Amino acid sequence: MAGERLLNRMPIASNNPATGQNLKEFSAVDDAEIEKRLSCAENAFRKYRRTTFTQRSELLHAVGELLFQEKKRYAEIITLEMGKLFRDSIAEIEKCARGCRFYAENGERFLEDEVAQTDAAESYVQYQPLGPVLAIMPWNFPFWQVFRFAAPALIAGNVGLLKHASNVPQCALAIEEIFCRAGFDDGVFQTLLIEPNQVEKVIVDRRVKAVTLTGSEKAGSAVASTAAREIKKSVLELGGSDAFIVMPSADFESALSTAVKARTINTGQSCIAAKRFMIADQIYDEFLNQFVDRMRGLKIGNPMDPETEIGPLATEQILQGVHDQVQKSIAAGAKLLTGGNRIHGPGSFYEPTVLVNVPKDSPAYREEVFGPVAAIFRVRNADEAIELANDTTFGLGSSAWTNDPEEQKLFTSELDSGMVFINTMVASDPRLPFGGVKRSGFGRELGAAGIREFTNAKTIWIS
Repeated sequence: MAGERLLNRMPIASNNPATGQNLKEFSAVDDAEIEKRLSCAENAFRKYRRTTFTQRSELLHAVGELLFQEKKRYAEIITLEMGKLFRDSIAEIEKCARGCRFYAENGERFLEDEVAQTDAAESYVQYQPLGPVLAIMPWNFPFWQVFRFAAPALIAGNVGLLKHASNVPQCALAIEEIFCRAGFDDGVFQTLLIEPNQVEKVIVDRRVKAVTLTGSEKAGSAVASTAAREIKKSVLELGGSDAFIVMPSADFESALSTAVKARTINTGQSCIAAKRFMIADQIYDEFLNQFVDRMRGLKIGNPMDPETEIGPLATEQILQGVHDQVQKSIAAGAKLLTGGNRIHGPGSFYEPTVLVNVPKDSPAYREEVFGPVAAIFRVRNADEAIELANDTTFGLGSSAWTNDPEEQKLFTSELDSGMVFINTMVASDPRLPFGGVKRSGFGRELGAAGIREFTNAKTIWIS
């Protein structure tokens, strides 16, 4: 997903994107502090890996309870630092709590010894933790992205090191505080306030056993390359340019209202947000007219206001990037139907935008646009929709709307993405694996597959 670029230096600072106000600045920790924290993680793992699933489950349940009890406090930190609508920030905290409970209740089952029928007297696979895992996380879901990693990693017996995005340091510190208050020992989960140019040093350190990143292609490539040179496991969840397909048999109103939500959730700053819309010719004109009207009518403003529907983009840099992509697409031949400009005044606000006639060589077609910008395409049938949906370097998620059983089978089979959702928008759920193919990354988070990513699947053979 778009966001902090690993190799670019960024100040570690909280800035309110709704007002432009600088809230607080932080200094990156020095090499001595990094060494201290890595040593602490190593020592903590030696003890923590020998705790029982029951003990870890109790601790993770305590984290979930803290999140539920103090959700308004943590939600306010999210909204002030990156501009998410306050009600959505509360929903994010609640989702983190549910994720903790899910792994507290199911982690042991996911990692049970798997008996294999062989010639041995006894043979089975045992899942054991790897050790300290470095998580490089983005700003757009600053709590959920972290807990999506931390809950399964910690219930498996690993310990976590968090390098969060530079514009959400208060979220990063609050998350570390939560784990400490819940009763986890020192070193089981630590935040590293470090600059991007300090990350490689941490990855290559012998005590760090694996790394996971959610971020841009550039960051993912850099991190995976470094990890590979050190023969270390990595999991990448990168960008997306998700297709949203609507066929004539779909429930029109449900598809239309969800399309607007799927493009503007988190002000469009989501890797799994619908970004390219393929609409069947029979319903194209009516769908387009109503979609544009609804995008144009969205209420933009203070993210703390419960009536606001679109908040600010997280940083001025992100706003400028989105605007540049829109303007280049228009210059290449795309037609602008609404939006296309920043909203003047304090804060990083951008108009909800709709483009049609988008050329294949334009940014709106080829790149991930990380803001409230929709590209709409007319298609003749399901086959053309699939061809267009797959014509991208990304492959994270896809949403297809149809009540035709044959079309449903076709979409689930032929859409080249890590996830396909029929008659609903793409979303993450702790019960199911989350991840993509192609340049959207590799490996999986969540579900049973996610918890096993950072374990040693050890074969045991007893004669």
